[in-house]
Amino acid sequence: MGTSNPEHGVPSSTIFIPDSWANAADSIVYDSITSPPPIALVCGPKNSGKTTFSRHLLNTFLLRYKRVAYLDTDAGQPEFTPPGCLSLVILDKITPDLAIPCLKTPERCYFFGDISSKRDPATYSKFIHALHDYYNEHCTLSNNGSPGRVELPLIVNTPGWVKGVGYDILVDMLKYIAPTHVVKINISSASKNLPAGEFWLDEDDYGSINLIEINSARRDSYDRSLLVQKEARLIRDLRLMAYFRQCFRSEMSISTIKELAHALASHPPYEVPIGSIKIKHLHCQVPSTEVFYSLNATIVGLAVDAGNCESIPVCVGLGIVRGIDTFKNVLYVITPVPQSTLASVDLLLQGFIQIPTSLLQVKGCMSPYVSANVLPTNPDLSLKMDG
Repeated sequence: MGTSNPEHGVPSSTIFIPDSWANAADSIVYDSITSPPPIALVCGPKNSGKTTFSRHLLNTFLLRYKRVAYLDTDAGQPEFTPPGCLSLVILDKITPDLAIPCLKTPERCYFFGDISSKRDPATYSKFIHALHDYYNEHCTLSNNGSPGRVELPLIVNTPGWVKGVGYDILVDMLKYIAPTHVVKINISSASKNLPAGEFWLDEDDYGSINLIEINSARRDSYDRSLLVQKEARLIRDLRLMAYFRQCFRSEMSISTIKELAHALASHPPYEVPIGSIKIKHLHCQVPSTEVFYSLNATIVGLAVDAGNCESIPVCVGLGIVRGIDTFKNVLYVITPVPQSTLASVDLLLQGFIQIPTSLLQVKGCMSPYVSANVLPTNPDLSLKMDG
């Protein structure tokens, strides 16, 4: 039987939580050690239920704590941000439906610009370390116990790539974060699971770590499917469309992809002076003569430059580069980021996050993003670039 008891968090109308999952969440949240609060890392192979369990754990935490920190390390299918982002989010409200993801404004966000760490594992790990450092600095008590600081429990949701380099990245993450609780979810295909036991610890390591192993819950007692496997690209596209839907008032009638495509095509973009920003291409080098061609009709991270090469630019949101006018020296950007926040953006980060093709291929809608004539050659153009 699954739980519908409020003690196990708020139940979902569409998701069944097995008793083993509910008991695992309770054992973390109601651990006898309350200070410092629990840091729970959830890991396992793809489609094992990590995100669903993390959502349930979050709801259970919120029955005891007013606020909970959530470190999302899955750039391909993040929980609270659009794809390509790694973030730390602070949450204070229970999610009523575990099946429906929702976008939140993160406490801290970095634009990785790819859906997997495969292309640049070192940078990926650097971002994760920096987000955890931010949590330590801003969400836990300082060493001298200064008043006014509130300790927040932390949930770390991880990607499903747990073999090869993916395994090495996960081990590094576990060692750096040093969670108090590790939830390892196993699936029926044993060869795809993580090794048994505390696999990330060296022989001479020791410490008080609570390892909780649970099985992926495929069906409930009524043979209802718990975990619905969806095509990853479709999930990413839907999340991106939900993000850019925020460009419009909620009361506007935009309920289909075609309506969203039309709305975005006619939406007035921000005009960004080229001389006021820098452009950085992530994970690749782009010749200076191809900068505009590579940037046009792409999704970019809108960031605030940290000012030195050691610090990571903070991402405040995403934008679509709708067009470039090199005679006026301006970019045209569509974004839901408020103008007051956009004023601080001085860096565009271009990665490999693409505009959903469904927004570009709608009958009766001439896409403004794919014009071949928006990029006239202008050798005298002055552009700040950081390749």
